Amino acid sequence: MDTTELLKKVRKIEIKTKGLSKQIFSGEYHSAFKGRGMSFSEVRGYQYGDDVRNIDWNVTARTGVPFVKIFEEERELTVMLLIDVSQSAYFGTSNQLKQGFITELSAVLSFSAIQNNDKVGVIFFTDKIEKFIPPKKGRQHILRIIRELIDFHPQNTGTDLGQALRYLNNVVKKRSICFILSDFMSGGYEAPLRIAARRHDVVGVHVYDPREEELPKVGLIRAVDAETGQQIWLDTSSRHLRDTYAGWFKENLRYFKTTFARSGTDVVSIRTDENYAMALLKFFKKRGR
Repeated sequence: MDTTELLKKVRKIEIKTKGLSKQIFSGEYHSAFKGRGMSFSEVRGYQYGDDVRNIDWNVTARTGVPFVKIFEEERELTVMLLIDVSQSAYFGTSNQLKQGFITELSAVLSFSAIQNNDKVGVIFFTDKIEKFIPPKKGRQHILRIIRELIDFHPQNTGTDLGQALRYLNNVVKKRSICFILSDFMSGGYEAPLRIAARRHDVVGVHVYDPREEELPKVGLIRAVDAETGQQIWLDTSSRHLRDTYAGWFKENLRYFKTTFARSGTDVVSIRTDENYAMALLKFFKKRGR
């Protein structure tokens, strides 16, 4: 993609997603992901009922009048986006590919974060770590993330979420909000997810295409596994085949939800033909209760 076309796409996504973040998500994001610590704010004169453990003895001794330390919630957070860039993301039968849908979701989450003065970092993964962008603040940093999402070319095609989570656990020491954006078509991530959930506030964002949920009855079609390149002919007029296909999706979804529930983490599933703004807003409101 040439530079001019890339910049146009970045600008288009910025206009759409930044507006959504300002109009819809700013307050809900704040409520859903509150600061996890307390920081010193100021000292003031002791008042009846104040906790004596908060007395600032240095100021009290210097002035001869009791003063207490006032603490406030630490609002600055670190947001990490773990983004699946495997070949299965380059599938779509509605308005756009899953990859484009994930790009917009990532942009909305990023702009919501920087409006809250939070840092945003990204881990692009397939069955290896493709790229790590350390957490930073600011619009220019978010635009860089969007550029990468639009024009990123992964080296590998498979998926290994477990490896991505292990990498997160090794490189991000400060507690963060971690959004995993993926179709979650692979397993084997139970143990690293449990570890990540103890260290971070993890949210699994499941993105899927309607044709992954149900195979249409359109006769003989040639299907290609995006991650392996294997081609196969499928007779979609077969009820048994369509039922088997639908059963595979349901089992995969059950595994995803069960595994995340056991680790004590939240999930949200969004179909590519759905309004992701409303889906995220509903999730944020539920978290903020």
